[in-house]
Amino acid sequence: MNQLLLGLLAIFIGYLLGSIPFAYIVTKLKKGVDIRQVDPTHNVGAASVMRQVGKREGIIAGAGDAAKGAAAVLIAITFQLSEPWVLAAGFAAVIGHSFPIYIRFRGGQGMATLVGIYFVLSPWAALTFLALMGIVLLFLRNIFLSLVVPGPTTPLFVWLYGGSVLLIAFSLFIVVYMVWRNYHGLVQFKETKLTNPLSRHKDK
Repeated sequence: MNQLLLGLLAIFIGYLLGSIPFAYIVTKLKKGVDIRQVDPTHNVGAASVMRQVGKREGIIAGAGDAAKGAAAVLIAITFQLSEPWVLAAGFAAVIGHSFPIYIRFRGGQGMATLVGIYFVLSPWAALTFLALMGIVLLFLRNIFLSLVVPGPTTPLFVWLYGGSVLLIAFSLFIVVYMVWRNYHGLVQFKETKLTNPLSRHKDK
């Protein structure tokens, strides 16, 4: 099979993997409800699960979302595809998370899925992002801000840790994409002052 067909197959698999809505599944299994209907963000993500279900379930959902991003790029690498195809497969997983075919194309932001992608392609950049996220979370105690504040630094750390020019360009594109995807969440955060899932929250 040639690179074109393998590349398209990797993108298709990446999208299907990304579409697996772990936050939706975890919430359905635990509480029998649609996470999009019970969380004010209407977002299918780990933070929503932490708020509405519990910390443990939120961690499980986040780990699942990261795993599908990692799996998408690992499959493309296993196919021995060139870097553009690998990045396309990874981004397809992000698109799948945001617009999942299994739950009528209403998903989440894709941050955890991106972390999984970077753990494969630039693990030190991913670890640095998580460290910065932890620092922001420690001082601000807010999951949303701990994700969006260090996010724009990702291209810088990819560059510092020797990432390819294409991966740096991909990271810059991702920053723009995530700003677009999270703009509504930022406005909603300001207007509704969403509950911090890590503050005084007991597992239900």
